[in-house]
Amino acid sequence: MDDNINGRDLPDGIFSILDTDLYKLTMQCAVLKYLPDVHVTYAFTNRTSHMRLSRAAFQWLEEQIDKLANVSLTSSELNYLKSTCTYFSATYLRFLTSFRLQPAKHVRTSFTPVKDTGSQDDMGDVSLDIGGRWLDTILYEIPLLALTSEAYFKFCDRDWTYKHQEDRAYVKGRKLMEHGCIFSEFGSRRRRDYHTQDLVIRGLKRAAADSSVQGWRGRLSGTSNVHFAMKYGISPVGTVAHEWFMGIASITNDYEHANETALRYWVGCFGEGVLGIALTDTFGTPIFLKAFKRTMPTPANSMAEDKKTLIPGAASPPLPPTEINGTTDTPKERSYAQIFQGVRQDSGSPTEFVKIMRDFYDSEGIQEKKTIVFSDSLNIELCLEYMQAAEEAGFAPTFGVGTFLTSEHIRCGRGVQTDDEIDDFLHESNGQKSVPLNIVIKLSSANGYPAIKISDNIGKNTGDSKTVHKVKETLGYVEKQWANGDETTRWGSAENEATKANVQEE
Repeated sequence: MDDNINGRDLPDGIFSILDTDLYKLTMQCAVLKYLPDVHVTYAFTNRTSHMRLSRAAFQWLEEQIDKLANVSLTSSELNYLKSTCTYFSATYLRFLTSFRLQPAKHVRTSFTPVKDTGSQDDMGDVSLDIGGRWLDTILYEIPLLALTSEAYFKFCDRDWTYKHQEDRAYVKGRKLMEHGCIFSEFGSRRRRDYHTQDLVIRGLKRAAADSSVQGWRGRLSGTSNVHFAMKYGISPVGTVAHEWFMGIASITNDYEHANETALRYWVGCFGEGVLGIALTDTFGTPIFLKAFKRTMPTPANSMAEDKKTLIPGAASPPLPPTEINGTTDTPKERSYAQIFQGVRQDSGSPTEFVKIMRDFYDSEGIQEKKTIVFSDSLNIELCLEYMQAAEEAGFAPTFGVGTFLTSEHIRCGRGVQTDDEIDDFLHESNGQKSVPLNIVIKLSSANGYPAIKISDNIGKNTGDSKTVHKVKETLGYVEKQWANGDETTRWGSAENEATKANVQEE
């Protein structure tokens, strides 16, 4: 570990436009191509609502948001994208070169104290509202979430340390790889700060080197954060987010065809075999699979029904994969399930999801080995459990591990843990855990219509409640509530951990 243990030589906040998740850039690329003039809004939600910011933390957050206007793509970053992310069009890269965030225009903030004494220590609720063209506002999500988390752990919960964090990431990564897990680091949005994520990736790189020497099956496949991928020479990882499906459903106001429309335009933008992991749960996986098995339209097989998956007012039509990839071959009739290399599981029961997907691919006669990416609140134990279930069902599992790496922290006073203790993050003096914030920013409207997400777990329903209810009725959605799906305590609570410690002591 280097001498900069406190990270004090690093500037506050965000200082690279690439300090974001790859799928924000891929979606911005698609929005530029098809929907450049659509206006949207985003809403911030703190699922851990009892974990509030102080007035001082909020003021720091406002300052950092204002500074986002100074961030732009550098020449070295442009060259990196050209050589590494070859799926980005020249048109998009030219756009990104001149792109600037304009927080004064797009972001509104407010602070509502629980009890207003005028003190900097007053605790309160934060509101972040984003609005403007989708093209101009899509990149705010990750920086705003990362900055909000940083504000909380800079001012409100300061009882943690950088000490041993690289070593702890090394131990976590080594254990995952030793057991055969292929995983990526997904921790940008809820990281304690930039330096924490930096330490984590250093630790994971050390673990990856060990894995290579030992000949283990597991490996570090990359990071969702494009800046850190560039910095450390690892792959940027990601495809698409719920936002793409939510936005298209909202724009078209056609939830019955939204999944297929989103898939069609995605393949139309990037081509077959590129960024080919499909997210299934925006409106529930069973609904998605009805679209997933449909044949992608081509000039040869296009029918009147296919007009329902065209977006009115889109800047250009979605081209078939062969035209995108520059070939002259006659497009084959293939379903989206055949075209996409796999799927991502992000809500509900992962083991049930494995069974659903196995039954689906079998019923479609698809024998090719497909990938399942698990990305919902993972730790070592869960990764190993889901890996076994997926492999036994004939899938290639990979994992996007986020909060467990960059924000589940040991509090001050505890040394490096052994493998058996790695999930034990209790304070020695009071038995309490330094709990991460569970915060999200989701698309809330597009072109004036509410944008919603249903997911495979009622705890992750997002958006206007009336629209959620109406869409569930329209789609025949069957309500699901996963036993482990309480988002308010997904990463534990200080009170619960203290109680657990007391019980164990007794």
